[in-house]
Amino acid sequence: MTFAKLYQLTKSRRNFMQTDNEKYNKTVQPNTAFLNELKDKLPEFFTREGFFDLDKFRNQLKDKNINELSEGYQLNFIGKDYARRQAGEMPTTVIVPDEKQNKGEGKESNNLFFTGDNLEVLRHLQNNYQNKINVIYIDPPYNTGSDGFVYPDSFEYSDEKLKDMFGMDDDQVERLKSIQGKSSHSAWLTFMYPRLVLAKNLLTDDGIIFISIDDNEVTNLHELMDSIFGEINFMSQVSVVNNPRGRSQDKYIATSSEYLMIFSKKPLPAGVISVKKNVNDIVKDYPEEDEIGKYRLIELRNTHRDFGKFNRPNLYYPVYVSEDGEVALTPNEKFKYKVLPNWNDGFEGCWTWSESKSKENKHLLIGRKHNDSWKIYRKSYAKNSYKQLKSIWNEKSFYTDKGQLRVGKLFETKNKIFSAPKSDQYIKQIVKMSGKKNGVFLDFFAGSSTTADAVMQLNVEDGGHRKFIMAQLPEKTYQINKDDKEVPTKGGQAAYDAGFKSIDQISRERIRRAAKKIREDNELTLPEDFDGSFKHYRVVKPIKQTLENIEDFDPNNTNLFTNMVDGFSSQSLEVAGDTAGEDTILTTWLAKDGYSFDTNVEEIKFGNYTAHQVENNRLYLINEGWGADQTRELLNQLGTHQLEVQSVVIFGYSFNVAELRELENGLKQLDSKVTLIKRY
Repeated sequence: MTFAKLYQLTKSRRNFMQTDNEKYNKTVQPNTAFLNELKDKLPEFFTREGFFDLDKFRNQLKDKNINELSEGYQLNFIGKDYARRQAGEMPTTVIVPDEKQNKGEGKESNNLFFTGDNLEVLRHLQNNYQNKINVIYIDPPYNTGSDGFVYPDSFEYSDEKLKDMFGMDDDQVERLKSIQGKSSHSAWLTFMYPRLVLAKNLLTDDGIIFISIDDNEVTNLHELMDSIFGEINFMSQVSVVNNPRGRSQDKYIATSSEYLMIFSKKPLPAGVISVKKNVNDIVKDYPEEDEIGKYRLIELRNTHRDFGKFNRPNLYYPVYVSEDGEVALTPNEKFKYKVLPNWNDGFEGCWTWSESKSKENKHLLIGRKHNDSWKIYRKSYAKNSYKQLKSIWNEKSFYTDKGQLRVGKLFETKNKIFSAPKSDQYIKQIVKMSGKKNGVFLDFFAGSSTTADAVMQLNVEDGGHRKFIMAQLPEKTYQINKDDKEVPTKGGQAAYDAGFKSIDQISRERIRRAAKKIREDNELTLPEDFDGSFKHYRVVKPIKQTLENIEDFDPNNTNLFTNMVDGFSSQSLEVAGDTAGEDTILTTWLAKDGYSFDTNVEEIKFGNYTAHQVENNRLYLINEGWGADQTRELLNQLGTHQLEVQSVVIFGYSFNVAELRELENGLKQLDSKVTLIKRY
């Protein structure tokens, strides 16, 4: 890129690293996210220019003898193309670290809490958490008409731009814009679609997503999930009793339950979301005991009659029993009673285990005589005892009032500072269903942070090392009246009176109080590495003043200093904290470059200039003040291998043309290739 072009590039109205991202976003189409995923999975069907070769794809389907579906149905709604486009956009916000929290109580924590729009949070996480989240649980707006949900997007594009993006006419543009500030089904689906697409990208291949929902949108959610995750990955829809008294305001039937929808990212084997039986179940269900432990007997003959029709002769073979019930697979004087898996009416069934498996596990087989005939059983020990959950959950500990009780006790109040929080025992059940003791658990509708509470409790109970990531919008508990005074919102009075001016504040304080309670309750057994804290980040849109400074930026100005970096400090961005602009930019870029939030960053000095090095891989130059002396020192350290990096990343607004040219030319002359990356 020439410096003339560079100059022209910076003259458009853009914001710091959003200038690059927004340039990309202008090219995004409704199918961009889908094509990017397709390109990642099936690169052989894309040309060098990036076009999808449909004929080659069709030929491959024919070669593999795959029939194309000629008829079907799909979910359509106002805003669908707009939602699909949103799923392909890059973030237009920056990540502001909470220095007090992150260098204080959260310094050693591996848990994360994000305050901000969860769509932007999910966009940021695409780079450093893609395919790394084991379980997602969300409790999104139910769109009941009274839960406060309205579609929040302001459609920043002009009508002409919307027409051009989606091939719309005037009437269609008006229909799209009609969902703004509304709570229609289309508005809710447009809101949820991009969030679920991005959430899917974050899941590991064996990852599972759990979503709470009620009657208002359950049908639409199911179709939406089918379209994003695929019908083949539907696992279950559980009915959860959460209010046994029922909602008295319902018109016909007092609703006493809601739903838990479960999808996997890819098809998973049977039994993966079973849970271990509790002590009472073990005592009841495992009545026998030997030197190994408590066990129960399960008939070796497969008791599903039809199963035998399709599995003989592989699972049809004789078993031999002695007088005292010992089992062998070959006969002799001791083992003289021959037993076949036949039914009383003569039907030839089959065994559950193959002959080879029975030989390997002969010590688990035992014979029992019933009247004049023998039956063969296998031992099932309690230590491997899991139960398949039913599709209706009616546990008292799962009721919403139990969730309210937990919050009330933690905050030492009888007032409802948070409306209808989920029960921590209910969320613990979901976390346990995943079978992951060391996974990453994400909740991007954090609410009161019940998910974080549940994760911490389970880590203490079973010695797990689960990590949580919470995201919550800073929804205010007050509004400004006509007299310019703060007035609590409907339902926000108790929280406001308790000193919480936004929901995210309640959410973070819940984690602190829950961790304190867990420590007190487990004082003698608390693991040394118990993680009862979090690192906190705010996801923030740059303000008007910063944008105007960027618009007026002139790289030819040798006295460059309008202090562009400072525009990204917490003070300039008008958020709480004492974060320098350099820290905001660095944190945002580290996430963009795929580094985790606990990555070790080393400060490197070049004279009085401080740079940041990450994993001997990248060197970040963000602040102004870089000059010829710094360039010479950098080149010397790279040339003598005192410093090893593969790329140097600079904040373009901190460099004028002369500084940039000198640095660029110097890096080109090195024997080892070091890439210069300029960001705006």
